[in-house]
Amino acid sequence: MSAAPEPSEHRFIAPVVGPGDEHRYTDSGIEIGRRYGAEDVAPGLEARLGEPGSFPFTRGIHEGMYRDRLWTMRQYAGFSSPEDTNERYRYLIEHGSTGLSMAFDLPTQLGRDSDDPLCDGEVGRTGVPIDTIEDMRICFERIPLETVSTSMTINAPAAVLLLLYELVGEEQGVASEQLRGTVQNDVLKEYMARGNYIYPPEPTMRLTTDIFEYCSANVPKWNTISISGYHIREKGCSAVQEVAFTLANAIAYVEAALDRGLEIDAFAPRLAFFFNCHNNVFQEVAKFRAVRRMWAEIVRERFGSDSPRSQMIRFHTQTGGVTLQAQQPEVNIIRVALQGFAAVAGGTQSLHTNGFDEALALPTERSARIALRTQQVIAYESGATDTVDPFAGSYFIESLTDEIEERARELMARVEGMGGSVASLDYMQREIEESAASYHARYESGQDIVVGVNRFVTDTIDDVDILKVDPEAEKRQVARLARHKESREQAAVDARLDELARVAAGEGNLLPPMKEALRAGASIGEVCGTLREVFGEYRGGAFF
Repeated sequence: MSAAPEPSEHRFIAPVVGPGDEHRYTDSGIEIGRRYGAEDVAPGLEARLGEPGSFPFTRGIHEGMYRDRLWTMRQYAGFSSPEDTNERYRYLIEHGSTGLSMAFDLPTQLGRDSDDPLCDGEVGRTGVPIDTIEDMRICFERIPLETVSTSMTINAPAAVLLLLYELVGEEQGVASEQLRGTVQNDVLKEYMARGNYIYPPEPTMRLTTDIFEYCSANVPKWNTISISGYHIREKGCSAVQEVAFTLANAIAYVEAALDRGLEIDAFAPRLAFFFNCHNNVFQEVAKFRAVRRMWAEIVRERFGSDSPRSQMIRFHTQTGGVTLQAQQPEVNIIRVALQGFAAVAGGTQSLHTNGFDEALALPTERSARIALRTQQVIAYESGATDTVDPFAGSYFIESLTDEIEERARELMARVEGMGGSVASLDYMQREIEESAASYHARYESGQDIVVGVNRFVTDTIDDVDILKVDPEAEKRQVARLARHKESREQAAVDARLDELARVAAGEGNLLPPMKEALRAGASIGEVCGTLREVFGEYRGGAFF
């Protein structure tokens, strides 16, 4: 991999200047002026804005935006067991959630079964364990898949979870053509920031494009990838780095699909994105407007798309988990409300608002309900949905939008010069680490104030009820998996896994043999284990 260039000036993160400095900066190092006027906005604003619903989509991807249809209110949930998760899903739907977002435990995210010795103590802790079709079936019991949209935060084993969902849909009598949802399926950001990868980059990109190809033919309403800046921001990057690295990764995925022989307008409309939203409302609004414009121009100019549906970026937003504080946790309700408002004012298509207690544990029913009610108050009481792109024309917002775009393009050019995302993983990791270190230094010095943490601190500890995962749930999950393996026809499973290994060693699409193995009763660990034997495992990652 190429060495990072030595910049004369770091333009992508805030400088550490101490609490007494009179200058104000965003986390991306953009200095904020005392006031803004017409002279701060570059000529040609009308062309950069366009009209809502038209290229370059700066003002939103739909002409009427929320006047015509609200964003999807999608609460992230999954814990303990499939039964507990199903209960939470039905609770959220009953209280007005319009989409589900599926959280998986660490073993599932790494393609391992609950009975794997490496997974002892981790089953059901950070999300729901899914070992076999039986678990997926329980998760969606009494939830009609023809009407619900389901997002799955899953990456390396994304194809397995998508196929299990499709099989459950078949059992419910729901045609694959009717299924709506998203698999995250963005493993490049796992290499960069999160660490939940399985295979090396080359077979991983093959799996990604296999999903593009399979869904185009079989599950046409499914979003085949959610290219994620969220986790990069959670790792410590700035807003400009989030935009630049997310779009650089998106370019890598598009190029891989084009190399496969897919047509840009055949798969680009099903690409989705996933962004973080932090406390600086104005920077976040400007970030979303900039990224819409940038993606539209990339898809049209670089990849030659003629379709507005390919050019318009559709994204889900989640409020910033890393911004939540364990001290005075109810103050997080205010942070989440500001972040949710910024996401809506910036034109998101889907939104998850965090529970105020998530710095302590998984959200309780109470905190999940408050988080959902936060979205509903924004939708029905704040006025944010009354007009399209409410900040358009603001000297400050337009200047900030242009500045974010300029800096993000500069950073993307550096990545491109090193051969693109896959070739420059080490460089992007170091950039993120430098930004995270800057965050910490600014907090430690008091330059950045965090209410209740380094300013306005109290001596008392707020008493908050937190969710406790049943310690017996892991034993029950392992026992269910054992019963499943005992009851299936092992010879049929072995034959399907052998066929999967044969295709993996060749060039065919991997999803059809994976689906048949899962239909026969294979577990996620067995399917991913078969691919591990053929592809090997990725061992990189310069994480601090």
